[in-house]
Amino acid sequence: MRRPAHITSRIALVTSLALSVFATPAFAQGLPDDAETNASPSSDSEGTIIVTARRREESLINVPIAVTAYSAAALQQAGAIDITDIGQTTPNTTLEASRGTNSTLSAFIRGVGQQDPVSGFEQGVGIYLDDVYLNRPQAAVLDIYDVERIEVLRGPQGTLYGRNTVGGAVKYVTRALPQDLSVQVKGTYGSFNQIDGVLSASAPITDMVRVGGAVARLTRDGFGTNLTNGLDNYNKDLLAARGTFELGGYGEPVSIRITGDYTKDKSNPRGGHRLIPGLASNAPVLGNVFDTRGGLNDPKQDIEAYGVAMNVSIDLSDAVTFRSISAWRKDSTYTPIDFDALPAVDLDVPGIYRNEQLSQELQLLYDKGPISALLGFYYLDAKADTLFDVRLFTTFNGFTAFTEADVDTETYAVFADATFDFTDQLSLSVGGRYTWDTRSADILRQNYLGGGSPVFGGLGVPFGGASTNFSGSREFKKFTPRASLSFKPTPDHNLYASYSQGFKGGGFDPRGVGVNAPAATPGAPTNAEVASFLSFRPEKVDSYEVGYKGSLLDGALYVALAGFYADYTDVQIPGSVACRVSGIQTFCGVVSNAGKAQFKGLELETTARLGRDLMAAGDRLSLAGSLGYIDAQYKKYITNIGGVPTDVADFREVQNTPKWSASGTLAYSTPVGAGELAFSSTVSYRSKTYQFEVPNPYIDQKGYALFDANLVYTAPDDRWSIGVHGRNLTNKEYKTSGYTFVGANAVTGAIPLGTNGYPVPSLGKEGTLTAFYGNPRQVFITGTVKF
Repeated sequence: MRRPAHITSRIALVTSLALSVFATPAFAQGLPDDAETNASPSSDSEGTIIVTARRREESLINVPIAVTAYSAAALQQAGAIDITDIGQTTPNTTLEASRGTNSTLSAFIRGVGQQDPVSGFEQGVGIYLDDVYLNRPQAAVLDIYDVERIEVLRGPQGTLYGRNTVGGAVKYVTRALPQDLSVQVKGTYGSFNQIDGVLSASAPITDMVRVGGAVARLTRDGFGTNLTNGLDNYNKDLLAARGTFELGGYGEPVSIRITGDYTKDKSNPRGGHRLIPGLASNAPVLGNVFDTRGGLNDPKQDIEAYGVAMNVSIDLSDAVTFRSISAWRKDSTYTPIDFDALPAVDLDVPGIYRNEQLSQELQLLYDKGPISALLGFYYLDAKADTLFDVRLFTTFNGFTAFTEADVDTETYAVFADATFDFTDQLSLSVGGRYTWDTRSADILRQNYLGGGSPVFGGLGVPFGGASTNFSGSREFKKFTPRASLSFKPTPDHNLYASYSQGFKGGGFDPRGVGVNAPAATPGAPTNAEVASFLSFRPEKVDSYEVGYKGSLLDGALYVALAGFYADYTDVQIPGSVACRVSGIQTFCGVVSNAGKAQFKGLELETTARLGRDLMAAGDRLSLAGSLGYIDAQYKKYITNIGGVPTDVADFREVQNTPKWSASGTLAYSTPVGAGELAFSSTVSYRSKTYQFEVPNPYIDQKGYALFDANLVYTAPDDRWSIGVHGRNLTNKEYKTSGYTFVGANAVTGAIPLGTNGYPVPSLGKEGTLTAFYGNPRQVFITGTVKF
């Protein structure tokens, strides 16, 4: 049960006032020299940040790619909970939980991404868990525990990371097992009855063999309540575990690492907040944005994900290394999505997502003298099944449109990348990847009257024939090159220019209505005509980047500056709109390769040591900052209006891509006794964000700032620590996503008002304009003990 709201608010207010003493612009991406608090393996003995952005270990300053790296120490200092937390402090990056669940990820980098989770649509940002690509967004909101570092690579990574890294990639790297016996216990208690516990342990079996594991139990009461069924809204109820077996490593010529992970998320469905009253029921807008009234709770929300992976590395000689990355993963999500957020079945969508993937990657690396090279092969066999009802009971006699979309993907790729050091100062990197991509789809859509479909326990009766009954496949082939030129006037400075290309696979719209396909015989399209109607082409990004990375003032200042320009072509725009099928108003998918977009922008990241030995011997004051600017515009956006292709680019925006993003972190640490006390605080800002391509004044989010602060004491030898963390201390309300099914001008997107002063419903009778919000103020205490 949650604490009474007034008690929770007072605790949060008192603690936030105490923390704010230390706040002015708590993420650190690695601080310079002695200001670096990172003790994890992602830095070397001199404090240099080590990343694997180019599939080999390199210092951050040497990589000709815009990369943000978060060490384990930085994540702990900031009280990071899951992977979405780093989005606020990474330039031109959006990472958010997707609407109705805590576990499905929406990711955008430099204007490219995807927020539609149904099978058939691919991500635009690649998510990697220990170098294993996660093919689907379900269960991709990775909780942060037992982690070594997280890397965010911005810009297309098509050569080294393959398809669907059009915007970039996020790499989650788990902690390698230590050589000695290790046990760590971490506990957290905070606002909204947050209770988290993490236990990790490892032990050497022999000099060559180590085993370990970690288990996490993460719980929290809701930020609000579902007033219809009494369930907590925005709560958390998650169990996660990871086991590891390691052979070799630590300088041995052979290293084998086998990992298994399991996640069970039994959090309640997240219900949206209506932005307008119910237009049929006159239900008023609720005062608390975290409260909801949605009546749908079947199926019970249940998310389960698990997988195994084996990473093998063999040094064949002092110059040649062989690597193999093998993985199998499976996940399922059962979720009730109440679009209208009201008790009536006005627009309710119970859904099931089932995903499975098998992948194999082989690499041969060469590193000797002036040449570093990589040759690789990649294979992926993935299945993604989506089943859902669209229930419009208030509109037409218990009408339901059921869809089952089973989409299979088989991908092969060969790739190569090489760096040639012409001198100690000048180097050239070139690479390319050739991909064979096959997408196969079986899509069934059947209407029911008098209730839901049998798949979801409904009593509906089939109505008419299937409006979609399609089976088909398409093949796509693509070569994606990259090249970069680096000039290092000294080892501490790197000037680079690069070109890279990425592509996202084509496919079939799982929500499309086959009988609506244009046909030689109206109303009776052939399978080929349906295939043409449902299919969409791959999209492509050509990106050009210039940048500078440098360590200045004797290591007291680190600066990374990048400028980029990208042409984005055949942009895939998935959508869901109201439509008519066999004369009945219902719900249809509309996907198009809308046209062209152009992105150009700047990114700045810096860490600076402002002083040391200021108030006490051994103290340090440092500042970390980031700034992102992107001018993202559609140059062509073709949509079908009344049967006429129309360019509406002047009235469309790039979604989930604020023009400005910035953050600043001020950190101070000082010896206290034999340990260390560290204060840090962060202000992050994001300018106006459009939730979809069509601007919507109801659900789009104006610019906003968030304020966090942290106070952590670490005992000698890092044996134990205790920290107080405050997130969103000003309790800012901000929208992260939403649903809209109201009438709008087909060209401009303007929403006209009816005679009642509110928008006119386009689907259902209540009018669907619902929003989801980022977390409110949270304050929590975390303690860690190591044995």
